[in-house]
Amino acid sequence: MLSVKNKPQKAINPWNGKPLPKLEMTEEEFVAWCDSDTRAEWVDGKVIIMSPSSVNQDDLNNWLSAILRHYLEHHDLGRVMGPNVTARFASQRRRRVPDLLVALKPRLHLIMENHFEGAPDLIIEITAPESQTRDRREKYLEYEKAGVREYWIIDPISEQLEAYVLKRGKYVEMEPEKEIWHSTVLNGFYLKSSWLWRTPLPKLVTIAKELGVI
Repeated sequence: MLSVKNKPQKAINPWNGKPLPKLEMTEEEFVAWCDSDTRAEWVDGKVIIMSPSSVNQDDLNNWLSAILRHYLEHHDLGRVMGPNVTARFASQRRRRVPDLLVALKPRLHLIMENHFEGAPDLIIEITAPESQTRDRREKYLEYEKAGVREYWIIDPISEQLEAYVLKRGKYVEMEPEKEIWHSTVLNGFYLKSSWLWRTPLPKLVTIAKELGVI
């Protein structure tokens, strides 16, 4: 007989400290289970618990979100959401949670109560050590198949930015101009790699002025 000390321990949800349920469930079960205290993805019946972000990753995510929100509002283009909004790709049986997603005005009707239905116009993932394969391979192929028009991968560890644009159903890597990446989805919007690796990050007002939204 096993002592209490040697009994198997239940897996714990790192977001709320509660025991995890089975890690395979139907989409309906997943939607009912995954609350606002848990960041998780559903992939063909399997549940993937996302690791909490590092402080630097969280700072960069918030910084990018603020820049994009200001730019989109200034030009009346659409909305930026994340990092807790799910993108649902029904035909692939996927519910992914991008770090940031952008929906332009013609696609705002796809924003549901608790998810975005279908392919956003732009997705940005900020990689972490545990998400390298998922972001660069699995999500790359899923976003391509779903029809996400642009996919940007920002890697703070290696200080690399990759941007892909969808052409004829396939992603083509975008070439920067002097370390400046220009979006093809958001007319006039760009990021400089030199902005992303600074500590602290550049002041938002400085970037807003350079982008011409002040």
